[in-house]
Amino acid sequence: MPLFKRHHDDESVTLYYASDVHGSVLLWRKFLGATAFYGADAAIMGGDLLGKAVVPIERRPDGTYRLSFLGADRVIGEDELAEAEGSIRFNGFYPWIAPVEEIDRRRADQEELFNEVARGELAEWLSIAEQRSNGGRPYVIAGNDDPWYVDDLLASAGGIVFCDEQVVTVGPHEMISCSYANPTPWDSPRELDEDALYARLRALADRLEHPETAIFNLHVPPYDSGLDRAPKLKPDLTPVYSGGRPVPVPVGSTAVRRLIEEVQPLVALHGHIHESRGETRIGRTLALNSGSEYNTGRLHGVVVRLGLDRVISHQFVVG
Repeated sequence: MPLFKRHHDDESVTLYYASDVHGSVLLWRKFLGATAFYGADAAIMGGDLLGKAVVPIERRPDGTYRLSFLGADRVIGEDELAEAEGSIRFNGFYPWIAPVEEIDRRRADQEELFNEVARGELAEWLSIAEQRSNGGRPYVIAGNDDPWYVDDLLASAGGIVFCDEQVVTVGPHEMISCSYANPTPWDSPRELDEDALYARLRALADRLEHPETAIFNLHVPPYDSGLDRAPKLKPDLTPVYSGGRPVPVPVGSTAVRRLIEEVQPLVALHGHIHESRGETRIGRTLALNSGSEYNTGRLHGVVVRLGLDRVISHQFVVG
């Protein structure tokens, strides 16, 4: 039985939204099962799919393995390997097993190694989605942290609907999506200054026939909305503290906020700022950030029921 009962109302559609799984295949599997579990009509993934880094596991001649992870150096046996790999994946990283000679050789180009391993992992994820697509294909975009080859894999996948920078229909509603963010301290692959980001978003919104009933699936949240609070950082990227606590500041996009204020879609779905799970109203638009705890094994999401011209209900969920 689904946790949420499906409403037999031709004028409503129920959505499940989540974002920022950062390499966790466990969360990806949970996302793929969310449509049925929550009795939703469609699932939407808001980006940042790939993990953070590769963790080498040295295969030693005596049949043991050596690795360094989360500050601990370990030598393990074959019977512990699967558990170690699972722990690495659980925390949003990719395990990679090789002899010490190859590990040393590949240190010269860690970016190439990461892309090689991440491509393979994402291809496996998309294979899982295709195997389970009889329950309906989820709508998926990349996020600002994801390299551009992610789009090629998503676009060719049979088990999902790749919808970045497109107008698609979700039930009776049009939806636009965008993986870009405003500039961040980490110089991620998909960043634009606010003027360029607004121009890109505005051109996309201008393609809508009924903007007042649209869904905005925009990875970055609107500026100073309460959905974009993150720790203020020093030049060395360490947090600024006051009274023993990090100082929060708004880091969202003024371009996204401007577009929402002008267009007033029915609902705006966001991720990007993991610690700013929440909701707000910008005019008539309900804006939501599902939040993320990708390294805990818990998938944060939000279930939204839309009528033709209003948000009937919404509920934050963790699974």
